[in-house]
Order: sequence, then C-alpha cells, then structure tokens
Amino acid sequence: MRQANDRALTKRYVESLKPGARPVVVFDAGLAGFGVRVMPSGHRSYFVQYRNKEGRSRWYTIGAHGKVTVDQARTIAKRVLHSAADGKDPAAERETFRTAPTVSDLLDRYLTEHVKKRNAATTQAEVERLVTIHIRPALGGLKVAAVTRNDISKLHRALSGTPRQANFALSVCSKAFSLAELWDMRPDGTNPCKRIERNAEMHRERFLSGDELSRLGAVLRQAETTGLPWKVDESKPNSKHLPGAEHRFTVYSRVTTAVVELLLYTGCRLSEVLSLRWDQIDFNAGTILLRKTKAGKPQTVTLNAPARQVLNSLSRDKDCPWVLPGKRISDKDQWKPLAKDAMEAAWQRIRAVANINDVRMHDLRHTVGTYAGQSGANAFLVRDLLRHANVAMTGRYVNKADDPVRALNDLVGERIAASLEGRPAAQVIRLRSTFKG
Repeated sequence: MRQANDRALTKRYVESLKPGARPVVVFDAGLAGFGVRVMPSGHRSYFVQYRNKEGRSRWYTIGAHGKVTVDQARTIAKRVLHSAADGKDPAAERETFRTAPTVSDLLDRYLTEHVKKRNAATTQAEVERLVTIHIRPALGGLKVAAVTRNDISKLHRALSGTPRQANFALSVCSKAFSLAELWDMRPDGTNPCKRIERNAEMHRERFLSGDELSRLGAVLRQAETTGLPWKVDESKPNSKHLPGAEHRFTVYSRVTTAVVELLLYTGCRLSEVLSLRWDQIDFNAGTILLRKTKAGKPQTVTLNAPARQVLNSLSRDKDCPWVLPGKRISDKDQWKPLAKDAMEAAWQRIRAVANINDVRMHDLRHTVGTYAGQSGANAFLVRDLLRHANVAMTGRYVNKADDPVRALNDLVGERIAASLEGRPAAQVIRLRSTFKG
C-alpha cells in the first residue's frame, strides 16, 4: 500500500510510520524513487525505484532501517539512480553477483571434472586434502569473479612455513582459475594467480651408498628370520609390563621385505609395487605391465635377474591375485594388497635398525636412477628406466634382449643385489642370440 507524502524522510518520521495489514510504501518528497517500506511485522527497509534502459520498473533494496541511516540510504539511492541514468541496471547486476558461483562451487567442479578424470589416485588424494584443509576455508565463500591476486597471495603466505605445500596450493588454484575462465566464470586473462612468486624449495637428492645398501640387506634378512628389536623407552612406567628383552623382536613376513627389494630392483613407485597383480607379470618376456601409472598410460617395466628371483621367492595362492597380499583374518575375508600404512610402519623400523633414518622409501627409486647414471647411462636411458616420460607400449611379448634399457636394468640390479648380499658385484654379460629365423 502506497502512502502519499510531501515530507522528506527522516529518522523520526520513518520510525513514526505505523505498520498495517499489508506492506506500507512511503516515498521521499525530495528524491524521486527513494522510499521506505514498512512490513506488517514492523521491519523497515529503504529502497529506490527506477526504470532501466528497456523502460522496465526495477526495485533496488538498500538496507534495513537501523543498520543504514536515512542519509546513508539517500546517498546510495542517488548513486543507483545515476547508474541507471547511464544505462546500467544495478538491481540486475546485484542479482547476477548474488547468484554468481563461489570459489567453493568452482573447486567442486574442478575436482569432479578435472582432478578425478586426469590425475592419478595419489595426486587426487593430495589435491582433495589441500582443498579441504586450506583452500576452501580461505577462499570458498568468495565469488569466483571477485577473487583478487591479494587473496591468493594471502593464502600462499599463510602456507609458506611449508614451502612445497604453499607452491602446490598455488598450482592448484592457478589451474582451477584457468578452468574458471574456460567455464565463463571469469573473464579471459584474469587468473589471479599470475605473477605470484613461488617459494624456493629444497630439492632432496638422497640415495643409498654401497655401505648403506649392505646394512639394509643385512637388516632385511634379519627381519624375516630372527626379527627386529623393539624400540622401548625403559623410563616409561608401562615398560615393566612388556616381555623380557630376549622376546622383544618382531619377525616380518617375506612380503614386507620383498617390497623393499622390488623397489630397489625395479625402480617402481611404492603404489605401483603394492598394487602389483600376478597377471601383470610375464616371466617369459621378463616384463611387468603397469596398467595405472602416474603418467596416466600403461607402461612396461623390464625385470632384471634379482627382481625375478624375488618374485619367484614369493608364495602364491591360487585365490589371491596380489603379488604382495596383506593379512587375511579368515577364509571368508577377501584378499587385499599390503596396505601402504602397514608398509610405512615397517619401513620406519627397518631403516632405524639399518641406521638410515633419513631415507624414505621413494629414495630407493632415487638410488636406482643414481646408480644408472653412475654406470654411464645417458639421461635418455635413465628417463626410460624410471619412466619419467611416457613410454609407448609395444606389446607384452616383445623380445627386448638387445634393448639398452634392459641391459642397463640388469647392470643396476646386479650392483644393488651385490650390496644387499654383502658381496662384490658380478660382471653382467649380455648374450646375443645366434638363432636366425
């Protein structure tokens, strides 16, 4: 219900207006289109009415009385009317912004349509963890179109205590906002991550020396025979309830020690070794077919003699597809591969006893690459050995007897095996076939 008014709106006048059964609208006498709406509940809010360039009547709510003064509301109303006179539509612009996607919406789409389709499982897990713990809490409520370089810089600085993680967060944001441009959530060329300087990272280059490999080999043999000693703090009150010192040993399964050996002999990643199935191994061709890799494509790994020996030493259950199975509680339980957490825990004890506490399992892969380089291999051979670049698969049964990667793999495998067993490395001689078909 509209009321005629010949007075300018003031605080006292607005508060004197009585609510009715229907909303009461009172316009200001001095500024055309500016007014106040009084709801039956008594709630009062300021607005301005104007016509857009198409001639349509539009209402722009300014704010509630009490939170906005009459003078503040009148100033905003003048600004809205001036914008409308320039051919703009402030009410429509506000609605567009209100319904515009937030960064949280962008992250949901980024994870679903990009990360889960294009990234490896391990990368997916790391990106999702970063988004959940850091990026979404910091930026999720902001509109995609409104995020500035300062917003991203603030997030990057907040994570700078862990430089690599800060840079990874910046990379994730950069990709997400690049996709936002592709998905018409932001104008082209407005990625807010541009020109933000990355943190300096310390690249860790750690590989095992021959002496360290010898100690590791001795510990692996001890782990699966007499067992490894527990780490016990005798000063703790509960230590007196533990078994006697002669019984404080843990014997590890052959599966556990085989993981370490296969990492060294194949140069594979831990996830590739733990997920290995028997149907991926071709003993005749001397290859392992990795169907899922970090590169996103199937890849073939050549087996050297020590790696074959490890695989042949493992017991095989006809009902278990896994080369390195985890514990099975009963016959009713399904077989599962050895869990990463269980292997990580075992490695902590193994490396401690071998006195190589700073060595991660991924450093075993670094060891393979380092030994390959020390053996005289060029960068291309080391790349192919570790599969850093995509390798086109030519078939599971291709004869690679003269393949230089296979020769290199045999040489590296023998050197590592010799160190693990504490013996001099034997000379690996490649025998060429004299058969001609």
